Amino acid sequence: MTVKDWEGVALIIGSGDIGKSIYYYLTAIAPKLDVIICGRNLKNKSGFYIDLEDDDSFIAFEENIALLKKPLRLVINTSGFLYSNLIKPEKRLSNVNRTTLIKNFSVNAIAPILIAKTLENYIRTDLPFSFSSLSARVSSIEDNRLGGWYSYRASKVAQNQLLKTLSIEWKRKFPLSIVTILHPGTVDTKLSKPFQSNVPKEKLFTPSQSSELLINIISEQKVSDSGKFLAWDSSVIPW
Repeated sequence: MTVKDWEGVALIIGSGDIGKSIYYYLTAIAPKLDVIICGRNLKNKSGFYIDLEDDDSFIAFEENIALLKKPLRLVINTSGFLYSNLIKPEKRLSNVNRTTLIKNFSVNAIAPILIAKTLENYIRTDLPFSFSSLSARVSSIEDNRLGGWYSYRASKVAQNQLLKTLSIEWKRKFPLSIVTILHPGTVDTKLSKPFQSNVPKEKLFTPSQSSELLINIISEQKVSDSGKFLAWDSSVIPW
């Protein structure tokens, strides 16, 4: 049974370009799922507010989950941080500083595992459950040949380790659960806009293309696949 046939609730964490696109795509193909988008900048009045860097926000988020009338079946974390007006990816060691490291780790590593902790009490042991979070190929230590981007790379590596560890614990607690770490490829979003110049046209995906690819991967996963780090084409990325 694929995701489109599941009955229950799907939470999409992150209201950016990919998050919104997955929300619309899932809403269209999975009529038995109540799809709820979650984030800080919500235009959807039925969405759940959450600020991933505010612990009090997680308390309110859990209160909303507790009120759900249907079982929680699918959670996809699309949130991430790479740069802002004040913070840029480091090109060299001299650019590394505590503020940039903390910001990247806060959103890219700490937030995903706290999301999992917040919803753990609402996972059913008798139903398939999928938890996915977006990572990046640049987090692969083995594949790191260019250097740079210290904070972003390291924070995504930390997320990968945390979620791999989570997959082992949840395999014992929730035998039907699947944890998947996903690299969506380069998607034409605000996040990637400054870094698209060297990306071949055929490898630059629209958010809608990315959404379909990611949902297809999630739908194809078996319990035995839990804890894998996968690219948009289902290939396994080395840690």
